[in-house]
Amino acid sequence: MKLATLKNGSRDGQLVVVSRDHAWALDARSVALTLQQAIENWESTEPRLQALSQRLNAGEAADAFAFDPGQAMAPLPRAYQWCDGSAFLSHGALMQKAFNLDPIDGVEHTPLMYQGAGDDFIGPRDDIALPSESQGIDFEGEFVVLVDDVPLGCDAHEALQHIKLILQINDVSLRALAPREMRTGFGFLQAKPSSSFAPLAITPDELGEAWRDGRVHLPLQVHWNGQWFGHPHGGHMNFGFGQLIAHAALTRRLGAGTLIGSGTVSNAEAGAGSACIAERRAIEMIEHGAAQTGFMRFGDRVRMDVLDSDGQSLFGAIDQRVVQAQG
Repeated sequence: MKLATLKNGSRDGQLVVVSRDHAWALDARSVALTLQQAIENWESTEPRLQALSQRLNAGEAADAFAFDPGQAMAPLPRAYQWCDGSAFLSHGALMQKAFNLDPIDGVEHTPLMYQGAGDDFIGPRDDIALPSESQGIDFEGEFVVLVDDVPLGCDAHEALQHIKLILQINDVSLRALAPREMRTGFGFLQAKPSSSFAPLAITPDELGEAWRDGRVHLPLQVHWNGQWFGHPHGGHMNFGFGQLIAHAALTRRLGAGTLIGSGTVSNAEAGAGSACIAERRAIEMIEHGAAQTGFMRFGDRVRMDVLDSDGQSLFGAIDQRVVQAQG
């Protein structure tokens, strides 16, 4: 099943079911007005949404309408909780080597995670409006899971049962602002503006064999200004999503609608490219002694997509520009 949220003038948009080929949509308000409402009542809403999905994919929905990803908001336009991990250790290892940083104690055994701001996510075709190019504008391709209510102390195996939907995001980052926030130990705030989401939130079964061990075993295709930038594979996560959820739930419950991110998709193999500019710059620093690639400029475009074995987009593409915010 594939779900999306369409713009309707409200903060939380209109929940719709989308066909597997992304051509058609069906109003889901008879089941739930919003995705947050649906996830809070997933035991009762999921079978009814599945019924709508089956009718739509069978061509039996007379009230279906053409799906326009340009009208899509983030599937969950705002979240009560957004926790982002760093589950690909090759990314951290590159940063550590490039900047001669001290190793983080226990990083191989305990996931890194920070609590982000979830009040303002943006859609897949919306412009990324930011104050200044001098802040080091970067994209970051990640996978994300959306959970229902997770009990305190949930273990990694049980945590997998709480994953109801999978999403893909561009976790926009401002690299010039990050070092100070990292040094304080309080975590990111200004360095992490609004993240943007691919249009579709999908149930794990839509991935078939590509969903196993709490990982998306598919490459994330990233293009910057029409040029290939990377296709790192999601299966290389050192910590699966079950482990990330268990980490977040060690000392508290997680409310339905909590989003858990994988962190930048990263592979040790150089041929995979990168899902963020900072990683390419780190590689250049290691190989050439200095970074050669600049960060994004206003007018630049980033595209992210995940394709199945038949070349069909799974989440729909993120395809958006960076523009200067208007005062």
